Amino acid sequence: MSDKNNSVATSITSEDVRAYLEAFKTKSILVVGDVMIDSYMWGKVNRISPEAPIPIVSVSNSESRLGGAANVALNIKALGAVTYLCSVIGTDYNSDVFKQLMAEKNLSTEGIICNSGRKTTIKTRIISGSQHLLRVDDEIDTSLDQKTSDELVGRIEKICKEKAIDLIIFEDYDKGVLSEYNLSRLIEFAKAAGIRTAVDPKRRNFSFYKNVDLFKPNHKEFCEGLKCEIPKDDFSLLSEQSQQFVSSSNIGMLLLTLSEHGVFISNGKESKSFPAVIRDIADVSGAGDTVISVAGLLLCSGASCQDIAFLSNIAGGLVCEKAGVVPIDPQSLLKEFNNE
Repeated sequence: MSDKNNSVATSITSEDVRAYLEAFKTKSILVVGDVMIDSYMWGKVNRISPEAPIPIVSVSNSESRLGGAANVALNIKALGAVTYLCSVIGTDYNSDVFKQLMAEKNLSTEGIICNSGRKTTIKTRIISGSQHLLRVDDEIDTSLDQKTSDELVGRIEKICKEKAIDLIIFEDYDKGVLSEYNLSRLIEFAKAAGIRTAVDPKRRNFSFYKNVDLFKPNHKEFCEGLKCEIPKDDFSLLSEQSQQFVSSSNIGMLLLTLSEHGVFISNGKESKSFPAVIRDIADVSGAGDTVISVAGLLLCSGASCQDIAFLSNIAGGLVCEKAGVVPIDPQSLLKEFNNE
């Protein structure tokens, strides 16, 4: 990597991608964080309600999918790694739906804690044609009580010891599962155990992820976390701020997603940017989940900073071509390099 911040190409080949995909199959990954159900209702709008100036949607189809940290687990599983998931959900009707969805995807529920004081988050999207009309979030975002937090930490440590975990991904959707209290314990535990750590953060816990190996905020989260304004295309200022942040937080590398401007990566000394690939965008939901999944697997497979940024950028763009929250298809990723 160079200390210049111009966007760069990479010499990665289809053989390199195949080698990484094979390496992924040897990894065991634990995803920790806020899980949810992504519910979709599709229909047509033919008239306006007589009760209020709002459209009436005649529902033709509906579906529930795993979301949040559970979608990261699906991405990891789709990429071939052994996958475990730890989180806290409620004891409500939606908790049964969530566990059934996990069973359908052959994901173990041994890391899922059911707590009567919590609610199972469900996000319902109402869609007509290609237009999102409404999203309804049914959730609570208070932090876990200490007893439940201790139970979660204990469950995570047990799985790490029994399953020979290579990487812990902290997937923070700001719903209260992750907190300063349990993060400090878990990061310290991972360091002592030689387990790598990767983070997809939110603002509330932004400063509690010191000493992790990979930190992946989006542009908004990074600016909010640092309490500053940085234009997405000002790579000189991004480099300056990222190097200071990586150094002060003792983070291995920062991978910053910049939507239409691609991604930016820094290890505290050097930085690079990679432009977004032009695509037919159907839905950006879940793109960040795919980026952290691919980046985390590449990290524990010994990939360079350049390859981590380049491949995760490609993968995040690919899922944007699909409607709704979906995991990455490894063959689609490989196909990107077959015509090199």
